[in-house]
Amino acid sequence: MELLHVGLAAFGAGIAVIGAAIGVGKIGSSAMEAIARQPEAAGKIQTAMIIAAALIEGVALFGVVAALLGVLK
Repeated sequence: MELLHVGLAAFGAGIAVIGAAIGVGKIGSSAMEAIARQPEAAGKIQTAMIIAAALIEGVALFGVVAALLGVLK
């Protein structure tokens, strides 16, 4: 196992995590703004926000696992 491969895997995993953090942050920000504009729709907005955040986290986890499995190859 070369050190370069381990470093590239760590870089790939880091990029996946940073992308997920930016995505979830944007979703949270937009949801809070939407709830502030239309408080009566807070439940529907929150549900959609949680579902979208979970999907983003799932994709990020897949990216991290794929990056780290690249080391084993």
